[in-house]
Formats: sequence, C-alpha cells, structure tokens
Amino acid sequence: MRAPHTPWIRLYQDWLHETRGLKFDSYDALWRWSVTDLPAFWQSVWDFFELHSPTPHTAVLVEEKMPGAKWFEGAQFNYVQQLFRHVEPAHDAGFAAVVSQNEQGVVREMSWPELRRQVASLALHLQAQGVQPGDRVAAYMPNIAETIVAFLAVVSIGGVWSLCAPDMGTNAVLDRFKQIEPKVLFAVDGVTYAGREFDRVDVVAQLRAALPTVQRVIVHRNLGASDEALRALQPFTDFSDVIQRDDDAVAHFEPLSLPFEHPLWIVYSSGTTGLPKPIVHGHGGTVIVALALQVLHNDIGCSYDANSWGERYHWYSSTGWVMWNCQVAGLLNGTTICIYDGNPGGTKDKPDWTTLWRFAGRHRVTFFGAGAAFFANCMKAHVDLAACGDLSAVRALGTTGSPLSIDVQAWGTQQFAAIGTPDIWWLNMSGGTDFAGAFIGGNRELPQVPGEMQCRLLGCSVEAWNEQGEPVIDEVGELVCTKPLPSMPLYFLNDEGNKRYLSSYFDTYAGVWRHGDWLKVTPSGGCIIYGRSDATINRHGLRMGTSELYSAVEALPEVLDSMVVDLEFLGRESYMPLFVVLRPHVELDDAMKTRINNAIKTALSPRFIPNEIFQVQEIPRTISGKKQELPIKKLLLGQPIEKVVNRDAMANPACLDWYIALAKQRLAQA
Repeated sequence: MRAPHTPWIRLYQDWLHETRGLKFDSYDALWRWSVTDLPAFWQSVWDFFELHSPTPHTAVLVEEKMPGAKWFEGAQFNYVQQLFRHVEPAHDAGFAAVVSQNEQGVVREMSWPELRRQVASLALHLQAQGVQPGDRVAAYMPNIAETIVAFLAVVSIGGVWSLCAPDMGTNAVLDRFKQIEPKVLFAVDGVTYAGREFDRVDVVAQLRAALPTVQRVIVHRNLGASDEALRALQPFTDFSDVIQRDDDAVAHFEPLSLPFEHPLWIVYSSGTTGLPKPIVHGHGGTVIVALALQVLHNDIGCSYDANSWGERYHWYSSTGWVMWNCQVAGLLNGTTICIYDGNPGGTKDKPDWTTLWRFAGRHRVTFFGAGAAFFANCMKAHVDLAACGDLSAVRALGTTGSPLSIDVQAWGTQQFAAIGTPDIWWLNMSGGTDFAGAFIGGNRELPQVPGEMQCRLLGCSVEAWNEQGEPVIDEVGELVCTKPLPSMPLYFLNDEGNKRYLSSYFDTYAGVWRHGDWLKVTPSGGCIIYGRSDATINRHGLRMGTSELYSAVEALPEVLDSMVVDLEFLGRESYMPLFVVLRPHVELDDAMKTRINNAIKTALSPRFIPNEIFQVQEIPRTISGKKQELPIKKLLLGQPIEKVVNRDAMANPACLDWYIALAKQRLAQA
C-alpha cells in the first residue's frame, strides 16, 4: 500500500477552487472562511461528498444559535443509505468491509455485500417484531462485527441505537438503559479479555428483569454457550438465526429516508456523578461531521479510490467509548475497517504491548489509532516495532483520550524511522462524546510540532477564552465553541426544558459552548490541551493543566501512572497531593521523592512541587480510561463518596477504598 498521493484536504481545496472559485493562501484563511460562513462551508461538504436527499433542503442553517440550530431543513437522510452506496464499487475493487480479530487470533473478513445482506435480514426481522422509527434499541455487546451489523440494522429502519460495553457492571448499564426505555436488547453470552472468559448470562438476565420495556432479547453466542447455559434468558432469539435471510425482500431492502435530524443513537456522559446524561445525536449531522473529520482532517480515504487505494483503518476501542462510533464511521466513506476485540496489553501474567502492532502488521493497516495511554504504555514496555511484523503500510498514527506527551511522540517517531517510515504522521485530536466529533486535530499539509495538535478543525469556531470571556492567543484559557456544529446534541433524553443540556455546556457563557478543557492556541494556529478545566491546578497564582505535571512525572522510568489534585477551596491555602503508581519492587523512599520533585521542578516550576506524594496501587479511572481527578478532589474536600463518583462507571472501583481512608484521615485532622 502506498501513501495517498494527495492529502484529501488538498483535494477538497482544489475542488473549492474549481467549483466555487474560492482560493485560500493558508489553512488559517480556509478555517476562518469555514467558521465565518457556516452555510457555505457545510453545503460544500455536502456537495464534496455527494450526499443525497430525495427531497431538497430549504436551508443549510435556519438559525445560527446554540442550542437549537436547525440544519439542512427539509432534507431526508439515513446513515446506512450513505454506507450502502459503497457496497458494489468497494466489492468490485476487491476490498472487504470489516476485518476482525480476537484474542485467540481468529480472523474474519466480512465483504460489503455480506454486510448489506446481514443488515437487511436483521432489519426486516426487527420490523416484523414491531420496531418503529424512534423506538430505542439497547445493546450489551463487544467490539465485534455482529455489533456493527446490529447497529446498522437498527438505525436503517429509524430505531435509536444505544450501546454499552460488556465490561460494565450491571448497575452502570442500568443507569443508562433505564433512562431510554428500550424495546429490544441485543446481548452476548460472554466475552474474552486478557486471556480469561467472562460469562455474562446472569448480567443479561438481570438487565432484562430490570428493563420492563424490553419485548425481545437477541443473543449472540460469543462464547458458544449451550441452550442449557442460556436457560435463564429464555425466551430469546439467536442472533445467528436472524441474519440468515437471503431472499427477494433482503435483496431489495432500502433504509428508510428520515428527517435529517432524526435521532441516530444515544451516547452517555462519563457518569462520574449522578445519572449519566443520555445524549441524542441525529443521522445527518453525525454523518456530515464524521466525513469532514475522517477524510479532510484524519486523511482516511476511500479504499477503492485511486488516491487512497487499499486504505485500512483501525482505531482501538471498546464499545464503551465514542471511538467505537468513530471506527464504524470509516464505512461511511467506503473504507475497510479493522477491529480488534480484546486486551491490547496481553494478559496479567504475560503483558504484551506488541499485540495491536502485530495485528496491524498482519492486516496491512494504513491508519493506526489508539488512546494516548496506549502509546505511553508501549514506550514504557520498551516495545520494539521492528519485531512486530511488517508495519510498512502504516502511514499515520491517531491519538486521543488524553494529551500525548512529547516524549511518547518522539519515541513513536523514532520507532517508525527505524523501520523505514521516517515521516510518520501523528494525528492528535481532541473532541468528545458530547458532539461525536473533534474540535481540534490534524492537517497533513501542516508542520508537526511534538506536544501540539496541528489546528482547529474546519467548521469549528473554537477559541481559548480568559476569565473575562475574551479570546486569547498563546495563553491558556477555557475551550469554547462560539458557533453551532451539525453534530451537536439534538437534546438529552427526558430533559425537561433542556435544563441538563443547558447546564452542561452553556451555564458559563450564554449561547457559547464551554467544553470543559484548558486550551492554548499558539500564534501559528497549533493547539495544546492542558486537561480538564475543572481539574486544573492553581498554585500560588499560576494556573496549569494536570497533563503538564503528568508528562514530567511519568517520564521517570520508575513511575507507571500518576494523578494530582489541587485542593485549593474557598480561600484556603493550596494543598496538592500527588499519587504515583511505581514499578514493582520500587519503593517511595526519600530518594524517589526527591527524583519526582526534581522532575517537576525542572520541567515546570518549584511552585508545582506537591505538598505530599503517596504511593498507591492504582489510579482511579473511568471505563474509558480517564483519570478521575475531579471525583477524588471532591472526596478529599469532604464530599461523601456516593455523591462524587459512580463506582459502576469505573474501570477499577476497588481502588477507591484507599482514597476514602485518606479522606477520612484528613477530615479527622482538620
């Protein structure tokens, strides 16, 4: 596979010149046009990707306001119809739709026609069972092809999809699914992770019992459970039975044409406090933003287009993270997607951070994406990419989830240079589940500066605002978006008067989206995310994102993980504890503390040396891998644990006991 001859963002700009007479002498000029004339920009995206509606839209943007903007009014659309456009040309060119592999090394390839047939078969079954447009359908499924088929079948007939990962506990799943009142539940009998099998039959039975609106349960025997083992789920329908149909009705099946803003799926906020917010996105807005992001900025091309021939896109994700949605969106542009189900780090007894790299080499992946923490783990495990098979097809590395450190990016660049790819492109992006997209990301034509993201994305009117609500350059400020995007939430489910929606994004600046991140826009247009603005350190009058401190501390080979919180509160003197996970057999003695403090002093400032350093077994993280800084901060400030964190939304809830004990000790000493 050769690298694309021309970046897709360049092809788009050439097309703008030819069809609109628009020519821009810099990316900054292009970006400013895209956020100044939103209707012209988003109409150009519609036309560039040749999107289609059986009825014309009367306006691209009826009213430029947030929330409440109406996009492409009058258009009809369906996510799956856009995907089905690629079935014949992609298949004729010899490309698969989905390549999947599990921990056992079992590989399956699903062709485009087979994907279409299974989706149609399942969609017709759901219609026969009474699923109507607007009905919610829930799924408790892992990152396998069957989950993609179920999603596409549901939304093709106007059902509203919602997905939870099978590593989530019963209560966490019910906190989500009870709110949406699903009519159908898709589930698996179990999953394999880190070399172990986890039976999920009892959990599925509990879900069904607690969800009275569920009329049908469809079970995929992921672990091959027997009828006897599944007795607790009777009556249920076998997934394998409802994807077998292959008749005239299947051959002529067409997805329903729906209003542009018809609900597509429900995703959830992190759920660290209170019930998770059920965020509803629409068909049209999700698709048009996904195409602009994936193709123009991420440079992921159509596999059968001569310019990106043979493209294979992988972004490691569980089904509990919005990057699963991003991975599936590769299909919208006719791209072969490669999915992996399992632990990227091997087993507990035999850690192996080469797993995904060998997967990428085996399947000739061209775009390799993962969370920033994955790349950091690979560096700390001293992974040698030269020993991971043929990675010559990989031309781009995608990261998100947390800021990527300069050291880790340098490590990856050196690794790829050593195997013959000296110009590996890092696509570092930042966005969110909230709007199923990204605000900041990449541009293959712009310079790469380690530690920075290359640009604000087209159509995203993003700025860093100071405490006076003024845009600033080369200063850290609140990340805001001052104009609407087509993929912003339609609404939160069961949100009377839009109260939760408004309080989540618009309570600080009326009519302006506040995202909750610290951002610095550099004079050259690059962007740096400093972590969550509500977990920021404010020491002695200096404000800093936690990511900077982590970069300094975690660069030490003895430190595996870390978390810091600043307990400045109501005028009290700042107290900042640092929690560190050290390598086995390394103790936090005075010498180690001095090394950590010196690293912070050298990289940042003596002002940011912590008041105390604690050695812990684990850093509390959400299921999607985010450090739970704010809940621990609130806990240490005296709030009760049940009000600050949802254990079922955590990857490692048992570790909380240590922090609870520390909080009690602090309160007793106060």
